[in-house]
Amino acid sequence: MTATASTTTTSVLTARALLLDMDGTLVNSDASVERCWRLWASEHGLDPEEVLKVVHGRQGYATMAVLLPDRPMEQNYADNRVMLAQETADTEGVVPIPGAPAFMSAIAELPHALVTSADVALSDARMTAAALPMPKIRVTAENVSASKPHPEGFLLGAATLGFAPEDCVVFEDSEAGIEAARAAGMRVVGVGPRAKAMSPDAHVEDLTRLRVEALPTGEIALRFG
Repeated sequence: MTATASTTTTSVLTARALLLDMDGTLVNSDASVERCWRLWASEHGLDPEEVLKVVHGRQGYATMAVLLPDRPMEQNYADNRVMLAQETADTEGVVPIPGAPAFMSAIAELPHALVTSADVALSDARMTAAALPMPKIRVTAENVSASKPHPEGFLLGAATLGFAPEDCVVFEDSEAGIEAARAAGMRVVGVGPRAKAMSPDAHVEDLTRLRVEALPTGEIALRFG
C-alpha cells in the first residue's frame, strides 16, 4: 500500500506483530467523543476545552479520576457506564482514518491485534461505522484492570499473539497510549497530531504513506516515506 504525504522520524521499522489502538489511530471518532464529553463537562461544571485535552487514550473512568480527583471511584465507574452507552449510540461522523482500509487489508494475514480503551460494544460500533474489519484478537476494557497509560493492555495483546513485547510495534495517537506502549517495552508509530509531540519512533499524519511488507524471516517491515 502506498500514498501521499507524511512525516516520519525513521524510514523503516521491523516487527513480528502489530498492536493497534482504535480511536484516532484506525477510526476518527473525535466528533462523537467531543459531543459526549462536552455534555459530561457541562453537567459537572468543568471547562469542556480543558476536559477534551485529557480524554484521549484513557478509559472514561480514568479520565474522570484525573478531572475530579476527590470524587469516589464508584461514581466514576457509574458515569463511565453511562458514557460508554452514549458513545456506542452516537456514531454520527465516525469515519476511518485516511489509509486505514488499505492498511487493514495489507495486514489481514499478519499477526496483529486491536488494543483499545473502548469496551466490546463501543469497539464493535465504531469499527462497523468506519467499515473496518475487526481483528480476530482484540483487547478491550473488559480484559484489563488498569487503563492506559498502564501497559497491561499492550502486554496482554502481545502475550495473546504469542510474541515478546520487544517484537511488537504499537500504532497509537494519544499521549496515554504512547506512554503505555513505552512502559510495555514496545516501539511506537505515532498517528496524527496528538502523537507528534511524544516523539514516537516513527510518526505519520495518517495511514496513507505507509508500506507493509511480509519478510521471508517472518518479520513485518513497515516502510515510511
